[in-house]
Amino acid sequence: MSSAILLVGGMGTRLQPLTFNTPKPMLSVAGVPFTEHQIIKAREAGFTEIVLATSFKAELFEPYFGDGERFGISIRYAVESVPLGTGGAIRNAASMLTGSGPVAIFNGDVLSAHDLAAQLSFHVKNQADVTLYLTEVPDARAFGAVEFGDDFRVTAFNEKMENPPTNMINAGCYIFSREVIDSIPAQQVISVERETFPGLLNDGARVFAFIDRNYWLDIGNPSALMKATRDLLSGAMYSAATPVLSDGSFIAAGASIAATAKITSSVIGSGAQIGSGAVIEGCLIGAGARVGQEVVLTDCFVADSAQVESGVIAGGSFLGFPLK
Repeated sequence: MSSAILLVGGMGTRLQPLTFNTPKPMLSVAGVPFTEHQIIKAREAGFTEIVLATSFKAELFEPYFGDGERFGISIRYAVESVPLGTGGAIRNAASMLTGSGPVAIFNGDVLSAHDLAAQLSFHVKNQADVTLYLTEVPDARAFGAVEFGDDFRVTAFNEKMENPPTNMINAGCYIFSREVIDSIPAQQVISVERETFPGLLNDGARVFAFIDRNYWLDIGNPSALMKATRDLLSGAMYSAATPVLSDGSFIAAGASIAATAKITSSVIGSGAQIGSGAVIEGCLIGAGARVGQEVVLTDCFVADSAQVESGVIAGGSFLGFPLK
């Protein structure tokens, strides 16, 4: 049995107001909660069980995902009454796994096309303690930069810094041996990035880098959330969880579209209302949003429950979000 843990406890402050009532991992991406894309990715790679490590708005996950039967993978839930950090969350969630082998750990805000099955095989082949999925970015300052040797053995793990020594970054998916997970202190706030990984390197543990330069995106802000949706709709990124589209668009149940409105390559959220004569192209319209008559929106993101007055013409705009 192949086991995984998905870290979905974050609040998503950069995505407010979308995350006032919905945790970031449950926000819609191409018509389904983002977490669904990650669960299906794990299933497609051959994983048979996954534990969701929840904290903020934990009660919203299980009603949607249940025991995982309809997704073809066993799902359980580890709830943190107090956030335990990435390491503490992993240790807490691992107690609910039934398998005994290596465990894949996913950050709850990364959309990637990396080969998860190959990462697991690489981990087993190298008898690794931890295998980090790394990818290359133009500017690594906002991420953890990872250094490694010719044998892909990790030599340094650098958290966010102004002058990173490399553009190879921690891409948010790890394979852990069970021994490493068991070594993380229980019920304590622990960061794997700041404490566990540096500690393992200091102890001479077998930490390896798995390099994959395929599609990778951190969905931590509205621009990235919209890009993820557009890339999935256009086929620039593939996910087996993306729903069947109608003329390149996804219209959620409960949305109301006027007969004379024109919708192209867009996602219309549940309960949204699109007025007569509106033209919506390449947009993400949030749940419960109201778009008036004769509105023309191109490449726009309308926040949940926002209102766009009749006659508005906008392109490349974020409507209904607080001013920065």
